[in-house]
Amino acid sequence: MQAVSETAPSVAREFAHVRTWVFDLDNTLYPPEVRLFDQIEVRMRTFMTRELGVPVAEADRLRREYWSAHGTTLAGLMAVHGVEPEPFLEEVHDISFDVLTPDAGLAERIAALPGRRIVYTNGTAPYARQVISARGLDGLFDAVYGVAEANYRPKPDRAAFETVFSADGLDPARAAMFEDDPRNLSVPHEMGLATVLVAPAPEPAPHIHHHTDDLAGFLARVV
Repeated sequence: MQAVSETAPSVAREFAHVRTWVFDLDNTLYPPEVRLFDQIEVRMRTFMTRELGVPVAEADRLRREYWSAHGTTLAGLMAVHGVEPEPFLEEVHDISFDVLTPDAGLAERIAALPGRRIVYTNGTAPYARQVISARGLDGLFDAVYGVAEANYRPKPDRAAFETVFSADGLDPARAAMFEDDPRNLSVPHEMGLATVLVAPAPEPAPHIHHHTDDLAGFLARVV
């Protein structure tokens, strides 16, 4: 597969085999410019300053460091500080969804995809369902998986993908994944999924088959 400047028929042919469509959540099922995740980052800093006893600047530094080194801030907190995941996840996802608006065009395109449609996020499944509802995408997904369903291992950990994909029963050779973080597409590529980077700018890499900055528009070419 090649990344990007392809005609609609050629894209449709490349995805004709797909029967399971795997979507990341944050900055994938909504555009990054709404900056929903900013609220989560603020709540992460608050949790870390309180629980670790560090200043805000140090909490922010650790948040970024753990995300880079461990895949998520939570994974770093668990590995380095023994933080229990449930209280952290509940606190940081207690945010307002008012910045999100329904996207009828995206809903129509997802509904047209043949086969099974799932969401897999490093957040929680309850949080994901709130985002899905705020985007007007209720009833379009057959399953929603969060980090708890991956035994608190985050993407890009291969074991996380294996746990979720096994639970879902998907066939990697007949699946595609849509994701905004390039590193989270490496393992799906190795497993045999078609991969699509959903981001403002492309990041050419062998494990990224396609790039789009318009998910609805790309799906219109797929079907």
